[in-house]
Amino acid sequence: MKRKEIKKIARGNVKRHYTLYVMICLVASVIGIAYGVSVSLFNTMVQYDIPNSQSATYDTVSGKPFTEVLDDLLDKVLQEDELKKQSTGHLGKIELGKSEGVFANFINVHAMGSPIIATVSAVSNMIMTKSADAIGICISAVFMLLVWIFFINTYHVVMARFFLEGRTYERLSVGNFLWLVKQKSFWNASATMLLKYVFLALWDLTIVGGFIKYYSYKMVPYIVAENPAIRPTQAITLSRKMMKGHKWEMFVVDLSFMGWILLDYFLTFGLLHLFYVAPYRSSTEVEYYVRFREQAKEQEIPVAEKLNDIYLYELADETLLNQYYADRINYQKIVEKGYTRKKGIAKFFADIFGVVFCYDKTEEEYSRYMEAKMKLNSCDNACEHRSYPSRLSPNASEKERKSMMESLHCIRHYSVISLTIIFFLLCFVGWSWEVALHLVSDGVFVNRGVMHGPWLPIYGAGSIMIVIVLNKFRQNFLAEFLSSIVLCGIVEFFTSLQLEKSMGQKWWDYSGYFLNIDGRICAEGLLVFGIGGMAVVYLIAPFLDNRIKNIRLKMILPICIVLLMVFFSDAVYSHYRPNTGKGITDYPTVSQKQTTPKQPDKA
Repeated sequence: MKRKEIKKIARGNVKRHYTLYVMICLVASVIGIAYGVSVSLFNTMVQYDIPNSQSATYDTVSGKPFTEVLDDLLDKVLQEDELKKQSTGHLGKIELGKSEGVFANFINVHAMGSPIIATVSAVSNMIMTKSADAIGICISAVFMLLVWIFFINTYHVVMARFFLEGRTYERLSVGNFLWLVKQKSFWNASATMLLKYVFLALWDLTIVGGFIKYYSYKMVPYIVAENPAIRPTQAITLSRKMMKGHKWEMFVVDLSFMGWILLDYFLTFGLLHLFYVAPYRSSTEVEYYVRFREQAKEQEIPVAEKLNDIYLYELADETLLNQYYADRINYQKIVEKGYTRKKGIAKFFADIFGVVFCYDKTEEEYSRYMEAKMKLNSCDNACEHRSYPSRLSPNASEKERKSMMESLHCIRHYSVISLTIIFFLLCFVGWSWEVALHLVSDGVFVNRGVMHGPWLPIYGAGSIMIVIVLNKFRQNFLAEFLSSIVLCGIVEFFTSLQLEKSMGQKWWDYSGYFLNIDGRICAEGLLVFGIGGMAVVYLIAPFLDNRIKNIRLKMILPICIVLLMVFFSDAVYSHYRPNTGKGITDYPTVSQKQTTPKQPDKA
């Protein structure tokens, strides 16, 4: 099959799953793993997703000591910072910032920058941090390494799974984000992707080895996505053998997107890449994987027999499907029976906001009904060839095949107690996240937030508002995403305004970030909020609610009361004595960062 025909098929797949594909690629871009946009979580930088073996061998190629090369690159960084500073503009109150943040770096690299310069700039900022001590650096390094190994790097496999299923089936489950966990292969997949990275890093120490091996190992995520139980060395070896004789072909495929890259470069500054070219490239790459997979099985390449998930590529027999999904008859009976409707004010809050005061027999009946309805819908989609039949997965045991149905359904009612616990948990997670980021960037512990306790209410409140205010949007993925952005933007903007008006200080400032409004909100933050909102609605809140339901009321009620008492006490105290100081409200603005002269090194 010719390249044009393969790319035509890929475009059709993108069109069929456009919204979800774009969301998947946006997450990949934000966490920094693919698609022309590589965004570091901790030192926001951008680089093209192409092989580059020279970055590790500059001292050899140039013949200069590495320190001189680093000085030259840092000079270029300073010159580029000046260009960024001069290019900042405004549209009314909206600042087109190009000196801070993910989108800013994205535009700077596309418009005038270099991946190598961006990388050196980010690394130099960490090296030159004067306040970092040995313990802080170690904690930061371990934290970043663990997050990268177990979440960021493994996301390659999750993406590959989505695109593999998307080429055959018309409906994809958001629950696929937890697919590796359900397959009980999360650790093995993490180890495989880590080994691939280590091998590539070692090959990067050579002149052209990194370039060649980039394509040799290109199929590893797809191999793991098909069979997550495969051993790491087997996956890498199989990819290498599958790509034998095809590396140049894939290089030409990458070059075939150059027209899109140039169009994006001159006209859209990366937005076209995010919203079309990224899913288009991934969909094309999947088609080539399928082609190389077929050739490997025909040639009987060793280990190719482990690529045995046939229902990723062909539809299952209806008799087999009816056998494995026979229990859908029971679900049909529960759905037909219905459930007892609430009345009065309880019905209003349950229908509009999805909130109930407590779980009772009526609510248990409703939960059984909604779970049966969800499972029946999943069974029907599988039996009617609309979605992947997960019970037929070759990696699932008999027990797993019977319990493979997604239990994290989002159409549910949350009790007041459940929402309270979820609020505090997400407040703590948000606080831990910001403390960790500050530790990574500055090497010191800072108690982030207006309040003094280990919580950031904006994370918990924003999450709860998305869950209850946007209750009616849950069945529409795109509407939920867009409304989450709008809602979080409004909350963050007016929270910032209220804090500044009432206390006379700022607890965050997005000045210099791309498309920011008065430094209170920015496009980058809203995108992260939108993605985070999706995670809360479809994964985190249902998961926590399932666990909270299993805790006895007499145990969890006192915990809620104590937490609320401590929280409101902290809120009252913080109103008169807010948490301020270095790293909280005392931080340099973007203009101060740009005008502050560099301190000479003390010999």
